[in-house]
Amino acid sequence: MKFAIGLMGTLLATAALAQPVQPPPATSAPVEDLLGFAPAAAISNGKITAHVARIDAVHGFYNGTRFDQAGVVISLKLNGKEFYGPWFERLGPDVLDYTYLGDTVVAGPDSAISGPVEEFAPLDFETKPGPFVKIGVGVLYQPDTAPYDHYRHYRILDAGQRSTTVTKASVTFRQSLSSNGYAYFYEKTLKLVPGKAQLTITHSLTNTGSKAIATSVYDHNFLKLVPGNGGVKVSFPFALATAAPPAADLVKIQGGTLTYLRHMKSKERISFLVTGFGDTAKDYDFRIEDVSAGAAVRIQGDKPLTRVNIFSIDRVQSVEPYIAIELAPGTGKSWSYIYTFTAPR
Repeated sequence: MKFAIGLMGTLLATAALAQPVQPPPATSAPVEDLLGFAPAAAISNGKITAHVARIDAVHGFYNGTRFDQAGVVISLKLNGKEFYGPWFERLGPDVLDYTYLGDTVVAGPDSAISGPVEEFAPLDFETKPGPFVKIGVGVLYQPDTAPYDHYRHYRILDAGQRSTTVTKASVTFRQSLSSNGYAYFYEKTLKLVPGKAQLTITHSLTNTGSKAIATSVYDHNFLKLVPGNGGVKVSFPFALATAAPPAADLVKIQGGTLTYLRHMKSKERISFLVTGFGDTAKDYDFRIEDVSAGAAVRIQGDKPLTRVNIFSIDRVQSVEPYIAIELAPGTGKSWSYIYTFTAPR
């Protein structure tokens, strides 16, 4: 089972590092057209206000097959500071990941998402036609013999049974699904903590099937802190190491910090793995800060890291932490993240 998790994590990391080369899209539409009719739940705790996309197979903000469709944060504001929101200006139905029209970012249907969003490695995927499972999405169809590609849009055969509960300060999503021996019940809650500038994201996953579940999940954390990311500092509780560092004039890595020395240029991209973390949850704790303005977010998880990727373009900064999930039939797992926001008045 551990081998399966390692393989799944490698598939996801390899895809993340190798953005597809593609021509400009033949057609695209402004993201405002989607935001105008996509249903969302508005929540607040008196400090933070947020809009969380509802799942809607027709009008939903995100109906891709890459990320968990539950818990997509379209907006989150503290003291007037926006932390999330679309990092792209247009959507193109034939785009893989994202591309450009001039200096305009055009995202494809499986990457056009925002906020702290998660992706599970696929279950039961084979390089031949047939169904496979992605937790948080559903039963998908592999139409050919190509390797798995999370930038590719797969046909959804079964989205499972879903329900959503909204309160003044929280949204809870539930999904139950069964396919070819794989079955699970998944619940995810986004809650604004009373009296604090905090968002918690809690999860529970129960294996209700006859097959073991071996997967990984990471949070892409599409953070829009500073346009171009110049002056952004990312701090970890461990000394960072990387086999493929970004350009030395762009990012400085020293000890447990990673600092953007300048604004990223249009169409500039970095994506690289960092190591140095240990095998306990204490290392799932990092802070991303706009040093000049003082806005920041601290992200803490309660499970050990298995992989950390850093991704950025000039529109967004992402720290992508992975954890492993192994569930024998009849067992379950819970995990959670705490987001603590800072924004000067």
